[in-house]
Amino acid sequence: MSFPRKRESNLLKMKKYYVYILTNKNKTTLYIGITSDLIKRISEHKNKLIEGFAEKYNVDRLVYYECYDDPENAILREKRPKKWNRRWKIELIETMNKEWKDLYNELF
Repeated sequence: MSFPRKRESNLLKMKKYYVYILTNKNKTTLYIGITSDLIKRISEHKNKLIEGFAEKYNVDRLVYYECYDDPENAILREKRPKKWNRRWKIELIETMNKEWKDLYNELF
């Protein structure tokens, strides 16, 4: 008895991509990133497993995220807000999260 194999293209279509914004305890620094595994990636930030900007500035609180079905749109979306001024980024965050709560635990 054989089982049908899923085509690689179907697997890619099922995968999700996330653009996310992190901040630090005092909400003074914002970090915009992209990932295909939001829970794992935020956990890595919280546990300081990723070297670089987020680790250096203690940016580990998830305050905003968006989900995409394809990587190209997610990458384009990640790049746009990186060029924005801080006020626009704050307005984006507050469309989803007026209180700036850490949304990480709500992902489960």
